[in-house]
Amino acid sequence: MPLSKYRPALAATALGLVTALTALPAAAQFQKPEDAIKYRQSAMFLMNNHLGRIFAMVNGRVPFDANAAQVNADIVATVSRLQFAGFIEGSDKGNTRAKAEVWSEPDKFRAAAQKSQDDIVKLSAAAKTGNQDQIKAAAGAAGQSCKACHDAYQKPL
Repeated sequence: MPLSKYRPALAATALGLVTALTALPAAAQFQKPEDAIKYRQSAMFLMNNHLGRIFAMVNGRVPFDANAAQVNADIVATVSRLQFAGFIEGSDKGNTRAKAEVWSEPDKFRAAAQKSQDDIVKLSAAAKTGNQDQIKAAAGAAGQSCKACHDAYQKPL
């Protein structure tokens, strides 16, 4: 079924995410480290889900839909800015796969996070073109920078 039927609902969701982003300084004040862990894990879950939809399209596992690619890329671009607020002091313990290097190498971690965010912004821009080849190239770069960050800063399952 074409995504255009659901565009108003997806636009409302995206608007809600942007609103949440605007309120990020207040949201970053977590009551407990466990809340920060859940927050960042939830953001990463959303990113993985929406990036997966783009990868499925550009790799031919599902039919390509330029509108769906753009909607998903926009959601990923917004959520990519949210997740890193959850890496607060004290959130290195508990139900987390974050490596100690997140806190012992904060400049390197921030650089890796920024690289991922920059590549996701490029993915969002490529998605606006509707060109499947451009989206595929940008998705590949975003996937690589996300993987590099996970390889360096996330414990394996």
